[in-house]
Amino acid sequence: MSYSSITWLPLTAGLTVLGLVLSYLAMRRSGVRPALRYFAISLLPIAAYQTGATEMLWKVGAAIGQFGTGFVFSTTKWIGIGVTGLAIALFLAAGGRERRKAVKQARKEARAERKAADLDAPGPSLGASTRTGITGTGTEVTRVMTQARTPVPVPGEAAPKAAKAAKAPRKGQPVDDDLKDIEDILRKRGI
Repeated sequence: MSYSSITWLPLTAGLTVLGLVLSYLAMRRSGVRPALRYFAISLLPIAAYQTGATEMLWKVGAAIGQFGTGFVFSTTKWIGIGVTGLAIALFLAAGGRERRKAVKQARKEARAERKAADLDAPGPSLGASTRTGITGTGTEVTRVMTQARTPVPVPGEAAPKAAKAAKAPRKGQPVDDDLKDIEDILRKRGI
């Protein structure tokens, strides 16, 4: 079947009319915005006919079809497909190997930096967490963590009494800068 053996005007006009009917139904069901999308899509067949794009699309489709049917009985083309697959597999294997080497090297460097930082840093005291960088005795960390877990008031609501009491400094107690640093770290981490 060739391009000229099909009457394209009635076909494209019919597709456009069908699209317009479906866009009207979409408007009644879903609203104006989806209907406008369907309306725009339904205008494409008649626009393709009027611009001559249907002939171009027909020729492209025919060329792809001929290319595809040429594979059915051609041993040479099947061997070509195999060689193409082998080339792609080798290309991907070479690229993946380089990426893995780079990732391993980056991990190795990061471990070396962490070891050097751990050796240079003073040892943490009992109850401290080395991952978060928290220092202090176990009771200090526990007290800070308990204070950080107090409920946060929702905007527009009154703050709970426990939260107000935890935020207010106690009388006679000096403010410890180290504990403020720990509180800041815990707040940043959401604890």
